[in-house]
Amino acid sequence: MKNLCFKQFPLGGRRCTLAALLALAAAGCAVGPDFHPPAPPPGLRDDSYTPTPMPSATVSAPGPGGASQHLALGQDIPAQWWTVFHSPELDRLVRTALEHSPTVAAAEAALRQAQENYDAERGGRVVPAVNAQLGAAREHLADQGKTVNGVFSLYNASVNVSYAPDAFGATRRVLEGAQAAIDYQRYQLEAAQLALTANVVTAAIREASLRAQLRATTEVLAAQRQQLGVIDKQLQAGAVARAVLLSQRSQVAQTAATVPPLEKALAQSRHALSALAGQLPSTPDLPQFELASLTLPEQLPVSLPSALARQRPDVRASEALLHQASAQVGVATANLYPQITLNASYGAAGASPHEVLQANNLVWNLAAGLTQPLFNGGALTAKRRAAEAAYDAAAAQYRATVLAAFQNVADSLRALESDASALQAQADAEALAAETLALARRQYELGAISYLALLDAQRSFQQSHVALAQAQAARYADTAALFQALGGGWWNRAPASAAAP
Repeated sequence: MKNLCFKQFPLGGRRCTLAALLALAAAGCAVGPDFHPPAPPPGLRDDSYTPTPMPSATVSAPGPGGASQHLALGQDIPAQWWTVFHSPELDRLVRTALEHSPTVAAAEAALRQAQENYDAERGGRVVPAVNAQLGAAREHLADQGKTVNGVFSLYNASVNVSYAPDAFGATRRVLEGAQAAIDYQRYQLEAAQLALTANVVTAAIREASLRAQLRATTEVLAAQRQQLGVIDKQLQAGAVARAVLLSQRSQVAQTAATVPPLEKALAQSRHALSALAGQLPSTPDLPQFELASLTLPEQLPVSLPSALARQRPDVRASEALLHQASAQVGVATANLYPQITLNASYGAAGASPHEVLQANNLVWNLAAGLTQPLFNGGALTAKRRAAEAAYDAAAAQYRATVLAAFQNVADSLRALESDASALQAQADAEALAAETLALARRQYELGAISYLALLDAQRSFQQSHVALAQAQAARYADTAALFQALGGGWWNRAPASAAAP
């Protein structure tokens, strides 16, 4: 950490003269490090987030969520990123959540608090303090041979002015830290809004997935019950043994047992959506979401790796904490130097109230003071070392936040690729399982296969049918995760509501 003022006026060397102090005050020298945004992480490449470049497009599959997605590296992200799913219900719910969420309201209040704290620090340090004083006293003096024993009154009125010149930049560093605290709360607000919108979108996708799984399970259950009716008639005709009927009933019961957990998860997902929107779970007009009502975006903007640190609100918030720690090093350094104070007062005093108004009773004073720390048991230097250690800790935390941000993006990109391939394979498996089951039913009705073979075909289709709905939902969830990992596009909102990246 460079410290020009500290080198020019070492505490253990030549003493700072009054002229030097006044020159420093006029020049506006501030001790301590000047903050600069951290450099990009070493090894950063602008062509890819992953060790091997991502393919430009994912594979496609039939059905909802099966479209091929193209990655547009370097393309900017829209501010209202959730609108890429083309769901008016989702858009309305997200806007309702942003308006009524207590989490966002708490972050907004914290930002206002930081702004007021800055104004308080600035008002108490930059502008001279001016106070008016009125006083009245009744005193008794004992006779000690030099004064006359008696009782008298004293009235005074004055205006007092005090000011501490910022000779070594302590005030500037304090205000710098207070401004960094504002920046931190501003980015915390952006992070809260991004997390809220991502949670709403993810919860809506989860609801749609559960509805699809529940529908798939219900369809399988209906087919199994229909098959149970056929077997029952066969038993009455003496064509099958009773064990076959019991096995089919067992299969129907097992499938039916999977319905209540899905219904419970769906209800809990609805309750979570209500809470995210700042509403009670009993809210009746909450929209319902289906995978078919969501459009999987085929064009996915991907920010350049070099821009990610300036776009992620959590990284910017961590940078603001680093800036605040840097300012605290400057404050601790300034405390090692002389402190200058200026005071003045102007008023009047008298033995009665009307004497206070007389011109010959005017009183005034001007005073200047300089305090130079000489010996304090090493407390001030220890505090400076502690501030430097806090800066090092904030720098390490910043690096950890940056690494986590790049990991989030890399994970999301690989998930897009892998889950697209998984959906393609699952769609093929579901189609084959459905064809196999239809063939097995016809063969069983003709007596060409055993009931166990039909039962295996039913189980295979049930598993693949439900897994297909889960694979379809994963594509939507991966898309939302990518937008969240890239920062959510907050920098593209109106300047009044967002800070410039």
